[in-house]
Amino acid sequence: MYFLYSLLLTVGIIALLPRFLYDALRHGKYVAGLRERLGQLPFLNQEQRPVIWLHCVSVGETQAARPLARALLEQFPTHALVVSTVTLTGQRVAREVFAGEAAAVFYFPFDWAWSVRRALGRINPACVLIMETELWPNFLRECRRRGVRVALVNGRLSEASFSRYKFIRRFTERIVRCLDLALMQSEADAERIRALGLTSDRVVVSGNVKFDAGTGRDEQALSHELGARFQLAGDRPLIVAASTHAPEERIMIEAIKRMRETSSASPARLLIAPRHPERFNETAALLDSSGLTWTRRSSPHDARDAVCDSILLDSIGELRAVYRHATIVFVGGSMARTGGHNVLEPAEVGACIVTGAHTTNFTAIMRHFLETDALIQLPDLSEAEAIKEIARVFAELLSDAERRHAMGERARAVVEKNRGASLRTVKLLAPILSLTPEEQELNQLHGARRRRSDALSA
Repeated sequence: MYFLYSLLLTVGIIALLPRFLYDALRHGKYVAGLRERLGQLPFLNQEQRPVIWLHCVSVGETQAARPLARALLEQFPTHALVVSTVTLTGQRVAREVFAGEAAAVFYFPFDWAWSVRRALGRINPACVLIMETELWPNFLRECRRRGVRVALVNGRLSEASFSRYKFIRRFTERIVRCLDLALMQSEADAERIRALGLTSDRVVVSGNVKFDAGTGRDEQALSHELGARFQLAGDRPLIVAASTHAPEERIMIEAIKRMRETSSASPARLLIAPRHPERFNETAALLDSSGLTWTRRSSPHDARDAVCDSILLDSIGELRAVYRHATIVFVGGSMARTGGHNVLEPAEVGACIVTGAHTTNFTAIMRHFLETDALIQLPDLSEAEAIKEIARVFAELLSDAERRHAMGERARAVVEKNRGASLRTVKLLAPILSLTPEEQELNQLHGARRRRSDALSA
């Protein structure tokens, strides 16, 4: 079955090669870190220190991992931490977030046995922590063969993912049994991974570490900088459209225009932060044709920055710093049927939050917010209906400061009430992170052998 999986992976990459080349030439995707993706990772000078390999997929998992990484290094100061990501944006954020903390930040290897073996040989981890649900069969199998302990942390398994895994139940069972521990966000997630074949003694509900992600000093300084440049604390309310996908940018722009036509109040400003950098120019084109005055974060400072109708946040990792200036935050990916994005970051600063209907990526989190009336979730709507409804909801919220503030405080309370998952996670990880001298010696022996082998083949 592993051979068939590897064959299908190879065929899939070959079939998608034209798209990869297009994205590489136009957006610079997939080119970055190609050697690392093939397992050519830097050797670590950590002979006497066990290495924790923390794997995050993209921006969301990377930012969520910050409190967990901090707690790990405080609890296990003799360990070294390395971080991997899959996406280009995740890599950029990881290099910023873990600067000074991680011994190395690199791209996760392609899931072929030979590239995984090369990567594991270079890093020689004592254990691997996988954020959320990244079940790479060959990677997990090779970790098991080398005696590297693997834990799924902040584990999440949506109903859609669960249904897909059930189609290959026997193979999935072999994959999940490579996990030494699965620390899941909710009981529903735990039930699903048990149903896929992981024994109950390896499954624990630990909560969601995303509730612990705080705003650091650097973000406070950046928040002040952005606020001063764009006059975000001015008289005009600010609506932030966060992590948007098509057609959400168009919906937001048209809703703002509709509000300007029907309201006599001070017109709101709109800040749009597309989820993916390759869509920055597409969003810029929409703003160009909108009739609104606008500017981009990446443009040189200009006097128009303080008075324009709309701002395009065409940068990576700066969205969190904007939330404290927002009057209303629309969290994207929720009208575009991608499953939604993180509502916790705006909630933490007490923002008034609106989402679309499609939030399956955050079902458990959304339940907390909906039960306490801490945000507004719109029904499933067509694009034309969404423009009208968003304009109506925004206008009502802008005219009712008491309701906005109350919703924001309830959202903040939800975050505060659910903090603590990072510390619980570290305590639960202690048995697999506290290696015996014999285990440390075995890992070092494996690493020395692999390094000699790689040096000879280089």
